[in-house]
Amino acid sequence: MTSTTEPGAGTARLSSRRMWAILGLVLLADAIDVIDGTITNIAAPTIARELNGGESLIKWVGPAYMLAMGVLLLIGGRLGDKFGQRKLFLIGMGGFTLASAVIGFSPDPGLLIAARVAQGAFGALLIPQGMAIMTKAFDREMLAKAFGLFGPVLGISSVGGPVLAGFIINADLFGLSWRPIFLANIFLGIIGMIIAVRILPRDDDADRSTVVDGWGSGLLSVAMFGLLYGLIEGSTNGWHAFSVIAVVVGLLFFGAFAYRQRTAEHPLIKPSLLKNRGFTSGMVVGLVAFAASTGLFFVLSLFIQEGLHASPRDASLGLVPLTVGLIGASFAAMGGLVTKLGRKLVFIGLGVSIVGCGWVLALVKFSGTDLSLWALAPAFIVIGVGTGLCFTTIPTVALGDAKPDEAGSASGSLGSIQQLASAIGSAAVTSVFFMAATSGFAHAMEVTLIVVLAATALSLPFVVLMPRKAPSEPSE
Repeated sequence: MTSTTEPGAGTARLSSRRMWAILGLVLLADAIDVIDGTITNIAAPTIARELNGGESLIKWVGPAYMLAMGVLLLIGGRLGDKFGQRKLFLIGMGGFTLASAVIGFSPDPGLLIAARVAQGAFGALLIPQGMAIMTKAFDREMLAKAFGLFGPVLGISSVGGPVLAGFIINADLFGLSWRPIFLANIFLGIIGMIIAVRILPRDDDADRSTVVDGWGSGLLSVAMFGLLYGLIEGSTNGWHAFSVIAVVVGLLFFGAFAYRQRTAEHPLIKPSLLKNRGFTSGMVVGLVAFAASTGLFFVLSLFIQEGLHASPRDASLGLVPLTVGLIGASFAAMGGLVTKLGRKLVFIGLGVSIVGCGWVLALVKFSGTDLSLWALAPAFIVIGVGTGLCFTTIPTVALGDAKPDEAGSASGSLGSIQQLASAIGSAAVTSVFFMAATSGFAHAMEVTLIVVLAATALSLPFVVLMPRKAPSEPSE
């Protein structure tokens, strides 16, 4: 959740060198978050096989992290306002590092999933603080430079994380298989904490009177856990009464959360935002697009490894065309396309994604599991381009009608939606894949692509309701 304070207003003016050091630290924290959210796309089958976790572990290892992150991201921003961003950054980084160590040494699936939840929870305390610190400490010129670097750095992280994970698993460093991809966070986390102690501004302006909506956070937590647990258990162990009840309870609690946001004195999401048609439409489009894309990326990795029998290294390399397309499109969008085209660019991104998914569907329908990674590469590039345009453009355009005093709540809400959508997408789309896999991996991939195509197409009408343009640059 970002701060709405004027840039540079919260602290004494910092030297240029110190601002760049703070930016580097914040980018490091965000890059670690992105990497740990994406490495399981490649590592999940290996982790499940070595810990005897089966399909349940494959389905939970990614969503467990994203669920905790998404549910607590809004409250993490509020806690930073209340107790100070510097303190919460250090607590988040320390907890994230410790949880990573537990994951790296986990002997069984239960402890690993619990540690992934803790990792996501501490990440939710860590990530919102960086943006708030920069908004308070940076001047406008430096803040503009910082925002310009976030897309490329996080895009490279989303590519490099899974690729590096594939090579590390294949290398089997010290006989540890997948474990070094999490144990590396111990080194990065300790370095990050040492740097943070030295360079982050003191929390002299923390507002202890800030109210955190605990009821709203609790309702959202129960809602998302019920939905994800029902989806995963239902598709893994059959749709028994307990799985159905979990989904129903999740929906009921989500309705209670929505009502709470309208009536609470200090809601997590400003009520005026929920009345903003452009913003709520952007949240709907973002929810569908992020869920469909995240779930599809995970399933493509599973199909390449389980259906095409590729090694983790080859699977990571096979997904490089997709992620290169994503980065290129993100650069193009933030380089000026989103400013010129606004919501039209969202239409273009969704349309390109549909073309890419249709291309892969045709290839799988024609060749089944006899496909080569080279044959899939062009279609993967197209999917990556469409996804890159959407991921960059949807959150930016959705803020087009937001008022200045709503910017912080709007940004935090969109960040939470992205994390929750990633958790829902990973669980739901993977569930579809495994349910259809009883008839073969080619059939499972076909059914999954049809579901993703349908969901993406259904989101198109909501794009018309989004703001026409992205927010204009603030005046000097």
